[in-house]
Amino acid sequence: MNTNKQIILPANSAFTAAEVIRFRNETVGTKNVMHLNNAGSGLMPDIVTQVQINHINLEAQIGGYEASALRASAIQNFYNQAAKLFNCSPLNIAFTASATDAYTRALSSIPFEPGDVILTDNDDFVSNQIQFLSLQKRLGVKIIRIANAAIGGVDLNDLEEKLKKYKPKLFAITHIPTNSGLVQPVKDIAKIYHEYIQQHEGQTWYILDACQSAGQMKLDVEELKCDFLSVTCRKFLRGPRGTGALYISDKALNAGLEPMFIDMRGAEWKSKDKYQQQLTAIRYEDWEFAYSTVLGTATAIEYCLNIGEDKIWQQVKLLSTILKDRLSQIDKVRVLDKGPEVGGLITFHVQGGNPRFIVSELLKRKINVVPSYRQFGLIDFDEKGVEWAVRASPHYYNTIEEIDFLTESIKEII
Repeated sequence: MNTNKQIILPANSAFTAAEVIRFRNETVGTKNVMHLNNAGSGLMPDIVTQVQINHINLEAQIGGYEASALRASAIQNFYNQAAKLFNCSPLNIAFTASATDAYTRALSSIPFEPGDVILTDNDDFVSNQIQFLSLQKRLGVKIIRIANAAIGGVDLNDLEEKLKKYKPKLFAITHIPTNSGLVQPVKDIAKIYHEYIQQHEGQTWYILDACQSAGQMKLDVEELKCDFLSVTCRKFLRGPRGTGALYISDKALNAGLEPMFIDMRGAEWKSKDKYQQQLTAIRYEDWEFAYSTVLGTATAIEYCLNIGEDKIWQQVKLLSTILKDRLSQIDKVRVLDKGPEVGGLITFHVQGGNPRFIVSELLKRKINVVPSYRQFGLIDFDEKGVEWAVRASPHYYNTIEEIDFLTESIKEII
């Protein structure tokens, strides 16, 4: 089904039909599938694909090291574009293999001691929670979780109280969890953290996991007040798989924080028993990159910025709201998302349904969604009383026709 032939958009769309047609014509995947799995991996614009192919061909022709040297200025563009995306200096940006890779590098640089506290939310990303538990087992740190507000998301009063009470070594928030459309109130959280840190400078480090929010909405580290910001580039940024980015604040760099397993790119071996770390965020990188993906990521970020983050966020929220409303009207379907604000991830449960069967049947209709299970968000799923959900995640290149086709297909399947 080629939905590029007809574009149906709501009256209050952030984009015109002509603009959406252009986005879709610049994305070959829209001719083949109805891609509603952007929270998993977005469809790359054709230009992002071509940039990578071109570099791989160059590597084949002249050699890998030689190709990266020849394209050094284009590779540097990744840092420039990421700096624009997060409102920081290119010197504060490290390229990584994924959001989890970025997060782990940041986490490994926190100088934990036995008894130190990690203060986090109940909707943290599953891999982050597992890493905290691993630190608890290995180093004897304590994990304290902030209570949720009745509306969803962190209870800001409880956050403020627990920051002051526990004075954690690490404060960790996931902006948008992988298993829910919840958007944490990170600007309010930033104000509380900023006021707290004025009285406890150097005592607490703040990591913000923006894996699902990068590419959906604007992320300004000056407003967010985080010491680290970890993202993936394959999701709403529409970059290649195997790519991520880590922002490291000047405060963290000047304090000498570095990843546990720093390598020859991040440091110089100065004498037999001494190394010297790099002054910039490069200290969080490894020597070896797939440079084709660095170039592809730079192109994807530039593509996003040219479209406009505010307009993208407006369109994502609009399409997601319409999809939630459509799903809520289907018998046996329960939409699970709640919070002070919700974004582009929609999770729903079907009474008596089977997630693998539902996803498989949708795939036969060329609709891409994914199942999500209790172990991906144990606390959240237990609160909602479900063992699984189906997750759909529209982006600005999706259409109302695709949303309608999804909901009509679900009615047929269940």
